[in-house]
Amino acid sequence: MNQPLVEFSISKFYEGFSLECEANFTNGVTALFGTSGSGKTTLLNCIAGLITPDSGQISVDGETLFSHRQVNVAPDRRRFGYVFQNLELFPHMNVARNISYGYKLAPLMSRSIEPGFLIELLDLQRLVNRNVRNLSGGERQRVAIARALATSPKLLLLDEPLASLDVAFRGLIIRYLKRIRDELKIPMIYVSHSISEVIALAEDVLVLERGEVVVQGPPQEVMFKADIDVLPGPDSLQNILSGKIRKKLPDEGLTEIDSGELKLLAPALELGLDDQVTLSIHAQDIILALEVPLQISAQNIIRGTVLKVDRIRSRVVVHVDVGLKLMVEVTPRAAILLDLYEKKIVYLIIKSSSVRYWDTPQM
Repeated sequence: MNQPLVEFSISKFYEGFSLECEANFTNGVTALFGTSGSGKTTLLNCIAGLITPDSGQISVDGETLFSHRQVNVAPDRRRFGYVFQNLELFPHMNVARNISYGYKLAPLMSRSIEPGFLIELLDLQRLVNRNVRNLSGGERQRVAIARALATSPKLLLLDEPLASLDVAFRGLIIRYLKRIRDELKIPMIYVSHSISEVIALAEDVLVLERGEVVVQGPPQEVMFKADIDVLPGPDSLQNILSGKIRKKLPDEGLTEIDSGELKLLAPALELGLDDQVTLSIHAQDIILALEVPLQISAQNIIRGTVLKVDRIRSRVVVHVDVGLKLMVEVTPRAAILLDLYEKKIVYLIIKSSSVRYWDTPQM
């Protein structure tokens, strides 16, 4: 079992709000999840050293960073990278100088990630000489992530990094964060109020409500508990998938995409074979059937096995294994008529137009 990387037990009191929580995180990506005002950013800033708790302790990788009235390591000595909601880029500097600034903040003996490597990793080559004022939202976010990583951090902290971005940029940033997770192996704490983002990126999630820990565990196991009032609006529960273009079918207006073991037909796209894309399929856009339907216009008919059925008030979320896990939202009536239960074989029906690109415009 992995040893805890981050351990804390802290209290912070404000007028009308108190944060009192205890937990530990291991390596990988941990999400802090909850509705607005639940204490996510306050907890993140306590870990970063930007807010001093009123009591308790915080340790990272065995080192005590805060202990009430004994230890309070300064933020710059904690060696964390932080990507703020408002990005905090230097507007008088170009992209290269912003990233180099982060690199120079790291102690000489601790510099393990070169700016040039980050520029290539985050595909910033054509932007290095551009002033950050002249960048799109997604480009600015990538520069902010690169600058934070240039400090060679022990831990990367991200406060709602996709909140202000258009849908197309959200998918792109998620893809880059996955690359950072997989290639650099830098642990992350990721603040979000999006179930879909958390499931796509994190291995562990801590759910906060009114400053207290509600539950912690793997996202697919804890995010749909009946006693957690966090299920999003009907249009916001999405499956976010990484894919690769396998075949182009321009005469049919379609593109064939591989996502792990899953093959999907999606709208035509002006990209090359083997190019990476990020896909989104709304849970409500998937129809369940018990048999293969005949003479139907939908292009994707996929066999799967029910993993579990979560009934949350007036909504039902079905988790299905199709080579990867997909969420399907059905009505309680449909769940009863289909007699859905664990290990039951079902067929997922997905229109090609319901497979949306999160990081690339369609034709």
